[in-house]
This record gives sequence, structure tokens and C-alpha cells, in this order.
Amino acid sequence: MIQIGDIITLELKNSKQLEKYKCRLVDRKANEFYIDYPLSLDTNRTVFLLDGTQLKATFVGNDGTSVYVFDGEIKGRIKNNIPMLILSYPGDDKLVKIQRRQFVRIETAIDIALHPFDNEFVPFTAITDDVSAGGVSFLVTKEIGFIQGMNVQIWLVLVVQNGEYNYMKLKGKIARIIEFNETRNKVSLQFIESSPQERQLLLRFCFDRQLENRKKGI
Repeated sequence: MIQIGDIITLELKNSKQLEKYKCRLVDRKANEFYIDYPLSLDTNRTVFLLDGTQLKATFVGNDGTSVYVFDGEIKGRIKNNIPMLILSYPGDDKLVKIQRRQFVRIETAIDIALHPFDNEFVPFTAITDDVSAGGVSFLVTKEIGFIQGMNVQIWLVLVVQNGEYNYMKLKGKIARIIEFNETRNKVSLQFIESSPQERQLLLRFCFDRQLENRKKGI
């Protein structure tokens, strides 16, 4: 359901404030989550939550497509290797599941390499227009013989906020081809057969880029 290191988003209950916070699950015991100190999604600064603070918490499930929501309360704080807050957890049977209809797309430019499975085209590199946990879009010359529904191999490198490089090799399907101008098409590619860990990594990358864009005022 949720694993150590997964991101949890927090909101204050019964408050007019719309601010959201993010934290990571560091450890868990029975009906208690041990989380690191939350960061504001607006300022990227640490926020201090008092004992007894009522929260609505959400996290993405292991399948990478469902969001789970639960009500929790700050029960205290503890210091192990890092300072942590204790967040009450009602148990898996009290979770509310929300099916995500689509992944959030982030406009960002990263290098990708595409290879065919059956020599349909010559391997080439491109730069993304946007990225999500479900796929990417990019521009290509019309000479590339893409056909809707074609399967391709894609390589990409994701760099997250802590500077960590993640090299990914994924299988994709050409979902849509739209004419961009006289010489180029815009291609939407959907990831297929990606593992929950790969989707979590992509979600983390998109989340980090979203924070980066907010800090830049984009």
C-alpha cells in the first residue's frame, strides 16, 4: 500500500488555508507513521506542526495510479537519525481510494533517446515538451516513420532535487501524432508495462519539477 520513502501530502483540516505540505514516510509502527518534517509546497520551507494538529493526508499507491486519503493527527515528535513527527494512521481498512484518471503533466525539457523494436526507424534523440508518470510528448521531423499504436523503446535520465541521477529504460506506445508545423509533428508517447517503482520515480520527478517551477514563479 505505502512504502518507506514514499511521499505523503498533508493539508490542515477545518482550515481556510489552502496550503499543502509534503513529507516522506521514514518509518511506521502499527497505527503510527513516522514522517520527516514537512515542507510547504508554496515556499519549499519547513513547517512546524503542533501536537494535536488535525490533517488530511494523501499518498499514491504502489500501482502508481490510485491515490489514498486518510485523516490523521500529529501525536508527537521523535528524534532518531533525523527529527520526525508521529502521524496517527487509522489503518488500511479506513483508507479512501481515489482512482486517478490521468497523471499530471509537467512542462519540462529533458533529453530522451528512442529506439525501434523492429527497425521501423533509425534511433534518434529528442527533447521532451512535457513529462508525466504516464508518458511524454516531444517534437520529431515528419521523416520519422511513426504510426499510431507503434511500440518503441525509450531511454531517459531523471535528475531529482537532491542531484540524484536515475537512468530509465521504458517501453512506450505512440498514442497520438499531431501536425506541429510544415516539417515536424508533435508525438504523445504512453509508457506501457512500467513497474510501480518506475511510476513512483516518475511521479517523484514530476513533483520535484513542479516545486522548482513554483519557486521560479512559472
